[in-house]
Amino acid sequence: MLIDKYEKDNILNRIPGLTLKLHPELAAIDRVLDDEELFRMICDDLSKRYPKTLTAGRHSTPAEVILRMLAVRHVYNLSYEQTEMQVTDSLILRQFCRVYFHATPDHTTLCKWAAQIQPETLQAFNERVLAIAVGKKLTRGRKLRTDGMVVETNIHHPTDSRLLADSVRVIGRTLSRARGILKERTQLGQQVFRNRTRSARRAARQIARLSRRGRQHTRSTYRHLVGITRATMRQAEQVLEELKEHVQTEGQALMQTLETFLPRAQQVVDQTVRRVFDGEQVPASEKIVSIFEPHTAIIRRGKVNKETEFGHKVWLGEVEGGLISQYCVLDGNPPDDAQWEPTLDKHIDQFGHPPWQASADRGVYSTYNEAQAENLGVQRIILPKPGHKSTDRQAHERQRWFRRGRRFHAGIEGRISVISRKHGLDRCRDKGKTGFDRWVGWGVIANNLTIMGRRLAA
Repeated sequence: MLIDKYEKDNILNRIPGLTLKLHPELAAIDRVLDDEELFRMICDDLSKRYPKTLTAGRHSTPAEVILRMLAVRHVYNLSYEQTEMQVTDSLILRQFCRVYFHATPDHTTLCKWAAQIQPETLQAFNERVLAIAVGKKLTRGRKLRTDGMVVETNIHHPTDSRLLADSVRVIGRTLSRARGILKERTQLGQQVFRNRTRSARRAARQIARLSRRGRQHTRSTYRHLVGITRATMRQAEQVLEELKEHVQTEGQALMQTLETFLPRAQQVVDQTVRRVFDGEQVPASEKIVSIFEPHTAIIRRGKVNKETEFGHKVWLGEVEGGLISQYCVLDGNPPDDAQWEPTLDKHIDQFGHPPWQASADRGVYSTYNEAQAENLGVQRIILPKPGHKSTDRQAHERQRWFRRGRRFHAGIEGRISVISRKHGLDRCRDKGKTGFDRWVGWGVIANNLTIMGRRLAA
């Protein structure tokens, strides 16, 4: 049964001679998280874990402890194991997380509860944090700077050979487990349960060696690897039918695995045939770059140090004071200029007025975007024009207010760097599209809590 919180205590006052106290920034974050509306948002999601989570069973880890431990995890960019260890060993963090002298929840417990919190809840959570910041006069939403970043998914660099080998490995080990469950219930021969992982790995390594001599030397080995993958898929289809016929409960997880990965393996085979044998350039939107994270997009932004990135583009809006007022995980690789108008509309919904100044990079510039910002009531529009500029445009961009706005806009590059390095938004460590959205949400919230803690403690 989910409980709200432990009975309030102050363990720092109960130990004679102890002079420890919460750091001023941590104490400020503690006061922000005391907000009842924030607490109820998280409670509502946690209460949906099981049908009787609120009414039956032994007492769970309190919702307040879960919320604060997850905040600690993302503020300090820790793993679940590190979060458990740090909170267990620190009297300061025990007090902050409201664990007191109770047992710290195991990292596996924390992980399971964290998966119950939905991305939409974190969007609302961040908006409430922003409202608290406005109430404490930390921002007024007068200046808005917006830019995009890429958060990568946690995958290896994709090649067709490795994706084929991954497909054989996952399906092959599932076949081995299915053999133990079916046992004497099926008439299928042992060859149907054969695990071809070793053959697939050998072929993938051979392709990696031959590719250094040129693509034409890999065709025959690719044909062999594709044959291995197709044979494994045919075996899996037969075993899946047997599982559906003879096993219901104990084979449910295996059936789900096969039903999930067989279509992905087929997509990998199709794109390999099109690219290697037919010589076709497969569009990025039709490619799969990971059978484990199929939502991953291929993103090319023309960056010198990283030509191609694999993940999702995230669009950010930051107001004065360093607070990220809005974020959006985009599908595919849409153009930047399409994000300008939705960002301004969202800002007006949040603050009740347009920003006095709004800025973005050259990729967002268009006469339409400038006109839209002007129609919405933005006074100073900082959108530098790329390419050739007329004499009037050059004079416009040389004005003192425009150059000052460009210097202000450069700060969002620093904000992107901070949330990437300090709060883990360089690479998502959660799984699935929902996990990706959740990871981005917590990273943004961790940034805003850190900024608020620093400014309220000053």
